[in-house]
Amino acid sequence: MSGVMQQSFPVMEGGIGPLYPVVDHVRWIARLLPLGVKTVQLRIKDPAHPELEAQIIEAIRLGREHNAQVFINDYWQLALRHGAYGVHLGQEDLAIADLDALRQANIRLGVSTRTAAELQRGLALAPSYVAIGHIFPTPTKDMPTPPQGVAQLKEHLDTVAGRYPTVAIGGIDLSNVANVWQTGVSCVAVVRAVTAAADLEQALAAFADKLVRESC
Repeated sequence: MSGVMQQSFPVMEGGIGPLYPVVDHVRWIARLLPLGVKTVQLRIKDPAHPELEAQIIEAIRLGREHNAQVFINDYWQLALRHGAYGVHLGQEDLAIADLDALRQANIRLGVSTRTAAELQRGLALAPSYVAIGHIFPTPTKDMPTPPQGVAQLKEHLDTVAGRYPTVAIGGIDLSNVANVWQTGVSCVAVVRAVTAAADLEQALAAFADKLVRESC
């Protein structure tokens, strides 16, 4: 894969945010989409999970049923086989995935970036969106780099310069989401703030109250 600018991946017709739940089981997608969530990611960490392919198939079906944008994390072969709306890939996966096949299948691509160099690599792919993280400490995933913080997020957003939608991810919850949102990021991804919420509908409403941009 060269660093030459490549043909763009498809855009997300409905925009991306402002809230982007990342969940580890399709049952969360079944709960979130009827509540109006527009974009969601299925991230199953165990590639040997006995229900992996079945969950991906069901996630794709639910996305079509609710006219939502469902991204499959990592498992690009299964996403390609079953016609997923989108795939989210980390830097390591970008090196091995058949990006041309994904592009030709009209599958949207989201990429993870953790450093300025990774951001440049992601932008060179002309993706559907770029994710920037982790912003705050998070226990949901082992990270090889330290938290970037809000100031570094803003620098990365200046680099993107509005060319692609941006997603802030990592340790974001109701206590810090306002500071993240003020950077001008397109969307915030949340994990535990949704999956560990005592009241899911209340949590979504609380985020909706904070994720308002009058200039939009």
